[in-house]
Amino acid sequence: MIIAAALRYHPQDFGSFFVQLQSESNPALNTVTAYGDDYIEINEVSYGHAVYFGPEGEIHNWPVLSINDITPAILRSVAGLGEAKVDPMAFLDGNSTEQKPIDAPEVLLIGTGLKQHMLPAHVTRPLLQIGIGIEVMSTQAAARTYNILMAEGRRVIVALLPLQENP
Repeated sequence: MIIAAALRYHPQDFGSFFVQLQSESNPALNTVTAYGDDYIEINEVSYGHAVYFGPEGEIHNWPVLSINDITPAILRSVAGLGEAKVDPMAFLDGNSTEQKPIDAPEVLLIGTGLKQHMLPAHVTRPLLQIGIGIEVMSTQAAARTYNILMAEGRRVIVALLPLQENP
């Protein structure tokens, strides 16, 4: 990733400087471009509700109003996984757990609003057991982390609640 820095100097401002760092990113990839109290902006389009998305593809409405609405089934859906399919004969190989699909994300980032709120272990355990990492943080931190991981070419999905106080 290339970082371009622009240094702007205005003599009328009595020597004040403005430094703007901008990432030269691929415009074909979904990028968080801004966020505010009542919106999340992806590719310069504002969303006033919770969303989830990966580097490519659609921006999805996330049917979650608070962290209390997040369930294992909702996280599976966000990660692009269908119903858990366990091979009934897998016990013969000593492995009775679900396997991570090849196209599954490496990590799922959860933005919980203004502050970080941890999810209960029973909610995150099913994805962690198949090898999908889950990181829970404030929405601002999740948006920044997503942009970095996406720019590195990582298989990442982010789910963001608006910037509000969550119970």
